[in-house]
Amino acid sequence: LNIVDNLEGSDFITPAIVDRDPVTIAIGTEGAAPVLARQIKADLEARLPSSLGALARIGKAFRHAADTLPMGRARRAFWSEYYTKTGPASMSKGEAATKAALDTLLAQHLAEAPAEGHVVFAGAGPGDPELLTLKARRALHEADVVIYDRLVSPAILELARREALMLSAGKEGFGAAMSQADINALIVKHASAGAQVLRLKGGDPAVFARLDEEIEACEAHDIAFSIIPGITAASASAAALGQSLTKRGRNTEARLVTGHDMQGYADQDWKSLARAGEVAAIYMGKRAARFIQGRLLMHGAAANTPVSLVENASLPNQRIVATTLGQLPSALAEAALTGPALTLLGLAPRDAVVPTLKQEVAQ
Repeated sequence: LNIVDNLEGSDFITPAIVDRDPVTIAIGTEGAAPVLARQIKADLEARLPSSLGALARIGKAFRHAADTLPMGRARRAFWSEYYTKTGPASMSKGEAATKAALDTLLAQHLAEAPAEGHVVFAGAGPGDPELLTLKARRALHEADVVIYDRLVSPAILELARREALMLSAGKEGFGAAMSQADINALIVKHASAGAQVLRLKGGDPAVFARLDEEIEACEAHDIAFSIIPGITAASASAAALGQSLTKRGRNTEARLVTGHDMQGYADQDWKSLARAGEVAAIYMGKRAARFIQGRLLMHGAAANTPVSLVENASLPNQRIVATTLGQLPSALAEAALTGPALTLLGLAPRDAVVPTLKQEVAQ
C-alpha cells in the first residue's frame, strides 16, 4: 500500500519519474519531501526536450558504427558532439535527417588525425573538493590517465571518470615513495601513446611539487602540456586560522619554505626569518620542527613567537595546534599529528574563528 504524502501509512515509496524513454530520471527523497521531488521533476521536465528519447534511441542504434573510432578521447568527442550539437540541431528536421547527420559526423571524425597526447599539470588544492577549481574539475572529467599524489583526497579522485586509469605516484617525506624518474617515465609513456594525462598534485603544482622536472621530461619528448594552478596549503591554513598571510604594518612579505629537501633538513635565511613580525609557511616541517626551532632561536627569534600547525587543512578532520616557537617540539609531540600539516611561523589562530569552526586546538 502507498498513500501519497503519508509516509507512516505507506508500505513502500516510489520516486518521481521524468520519462524520456530510454532516458529515465528518478527523483527520490525517501518520502521526506514529496512536494520537493515534484518541484524538481517539473524543473527537469521543462529543461529536457521531448525529443531527448528519440535522440538516445538513434544514438543507441548507431553505437556499432561508432565503435570503429578508437576507444577513449576520440570516441567521447564524437558522442559529445552528437548529443550537444549535431543531434539536437538535426532533430527538428526529423529522425532520418538525424541519422544522416550521424553518418556525416562519423566520417568527419574518422578522417581526423589521431589525437596527440597531452599532459595537464593541475593542483587539487588542500583537499576539500569544493576548493577544486572549475578548470581542474573539467580536466578530471576529460583525462584518460590520472597520475595523482598522496595528498590528493579520495573525494577529489572520485570525480574522475569511471573508465579513467588511476595511477598513484605518492611520495612521503623520509618514507616510501615512487622515484621522480619513474613518475616522469609514467607521464611520458601514457602521453606518448596519445592519452590525455592529468598529473594531479596536492595544493598548487608550482609549490614544492617538482613541477619543473616533469615539464622537462615532457619537453624532452615533444609532449604538449598545460598548467592549472590550485589553492596551496599556505592559503588554506591561513584561512583556517582566520588570518591573512600579509598585514599592513606587520609584514610586507610572506615566505613559502620547505622543511626538508633532497639532502635532508633544508637551510634557510634564518636571520631574516627570525626577525619580529615575519610570517612564513613551512611545508613538510613536522619532522624538522626541532631543527627549525634551534636555527631560529640561534639567530635571535623570540621564544614566544606564535607558531600554528594546521593538519588536514580544509578537511572535516582539520586540526590546529597553536603554540610558540619555544614550545614547538613538545606541542607537536603532545598533539601526535598523523596527517599532512603545514607550519605557520608568526601567526596564531584568531580567537573568534576557532570556536566557530569547532577545531581542536592544543595550547
